[in-house]
Amino acid sequence: MNTLFRKVLASFFSPGLFVVLGIAIVTSAIVALTSSDESEGIEIVGFAWQKHAAFVPRVERWNRENPENPFVLKLLSERSLEQRMLSGFLSGTPLADMLDTHEAIFPKAFLGPLENVGFLDLTDRMHDEGLFEQYNEPSLSHVTYQGRVFGLPQDVHPVLLAYRSDIVEAAGIDVSKIETWDDYFSAMRPLLADRDGDGLPDHYALNLSDVAANEIYMLVMQNDGVLFDENDEPAFANERNAYTLAKITTWVTGPERATFYLPYGAAGNQQRLEGLAIGELVIDPTIGMWKLETPGLAGKVKLMPLPAWEKGGRRTSVIGGSMMSINKRSPHIELCWEMTKELYVSAEVAESTWRIAGIISPVKALWNEPFYHEPDPFFSGQSPGTLFIEQAPDVPRRPPSPYSLLARARIGTAAMALRAYADKHEIYDVERLKPEALRLLQHEEAALKKLISRNLLLVERE
Repeated sequence: MNTLFRKVLASFFSPGLFVVLGIAIVTSAIVALTSSDESEGIEIVGFAWQKHAAFVPRVERWNRENPENPFVLKLLSERSLEQRMLSGFLSGTPLADMLDTHEAIFPKAFLGPLENVGFLDLTDRMHDEGLFEQYNEPSLSHVTYQGRVFGLPQDVHPVLLAYRSDIVEAAGIDVSKIETWDDYFSAMRPLLADRDGDGLPDHYALNLSDVAANEIYMLVMQNDGVLFDENDEPAFANERNAYTLAKITTWVTGPERATFYLPYGAAGNQQRLEGLAIGELVIDPTIGMWKLETPGLAGKVKLMPLPAWEKGGRRTSVIGGSMMSINKRSPHIELCWEMTKELYVSAEVAESTWRIAGIISPVKALWNEPFYHEPDPFFSGQSPGTLFIEQAPDVPRRPPSPYSLLARARIGTAAMALRAYADKHEIYDVERLKPEALRLLQHEEAALKKLISRNLLLVERE
C-alpha cells in the first residue's frame, strides 16, 4: 500500500472507526457461532464477548475435526447466566454442558453441602493428569470449595500501579526508590502543589476514595487482610483490617488528603488524560480498556509494582476472576473435559485471550511464551505481560465463599462510615481511628453473619 493511498484512507477513516469495525467483525463471528437456536451441539455458555472471541477459532477447528461431537458457544447476560445456573442446579432444569462464569456467579453454587454443588469435581482429574502442579497455586483458591476444585481458573489478575510517567519524570521523581506506600505519598507530595492558583492541588497522588469499594478491597487484600476464617465464617473485623481502613482514611480526607476518585466513563477518562490522579491500581484487563477508551495516554504511562504496606511486604494484590466448569449432569463429561483444557490450558487460546482481553493465564508453563513479553509503546516500551507475571506468584488467595462480594461491600461501607467519623470529629490520626474502624467492621460483620444464618442450605451442610 503506497503512502498516498494510506493518506487517502486516513482522511476518510479514523482509528476509532477501525476499532469499531474490528469489534463488529469479531462480534459477528461470535453471533454466527452462538446465536442460532437451531444449532445442535455441546453447549458452552459465557458472559464476555472478548473471551468468547478468543475461544471461537479453537471451537471452530474442533468442530471441523469432530463433526460428530460439535460444540456451540453461546453468550448470555450475566443475570441470565446466573439464573439459569442456579435453576439448573437447584431444580434440575436444562442447563448448558460447560459454564464460563465469574466471581459474582460461580460461588453461589457453593451455598450448600459438597454433594449439592452442580459443577463437576475436577480435583482428581487435575492431579491424575499433572494439571494441578501447572497452575499458579493462589489462582486456584477461589475455585476450590471444601478442598475440592470445581473449575479451571482463567486468570491471575495481579494488581500493578499505573502512573503518569511523563509528569513524574518531568518532576525528577525516581520511582525505583519507592518501596512502601509511605514512600509513594512522600515522593508524590510535591505534585500536589497548587501552581495554577485555583485553591486545589494540580494533581493527586492516587485514584482512590472511600466509595471505591473495589480499590479498598484490593488494598485490604494486599495487606494480608482476612475476610473469612478456616470455617468460611466472616472474620474481617480484625485489627489488621482496622489498621488498613484507618490508614486509607488519612489518604482520602483531612489536611494530608492525597487522593481523588476518577470513575470510568467520559468524565473520568478526561481527568485521566489531564493527569488529575498520578497513580491508579490496575489489573491486566485494564490495559486493553485504556488503549480503547483513552488512547491519548499512549507513551505517558508506565507500570510498577504496588508500594508495599511495610518494607519487604507484598507488592501486588488481586481482584476478580472467572472459571470454566462442567455441569456434572452433562451427558458429555469426557468431551467437555477435553474442551475445557483446550480453552483454558492451551498456548493458542492463551495468546488470543491476552491480545483480545488482556488476561494473563494462571498456567505457569505459558508464562515464558513470547507474546507475553513484547514491549508495548502505550506503556513507553515496557512489557506489561512481564510485569504482571513477575507479581503473579504473590497474589493473595481469594476466598471462595458465596458471600465474598457481600463481605467486600460491607468493608466498603465501613470505610465510608469511617471517613464520615473522621471528618465529623476532625480525627486524622491512624492510631486514633483504629478503634472506630474496628467497631464499624464488627458492626458490618455481625450484620453479614445474621444474613448468613438465614441460609438453610448452610445449616444442612453443618
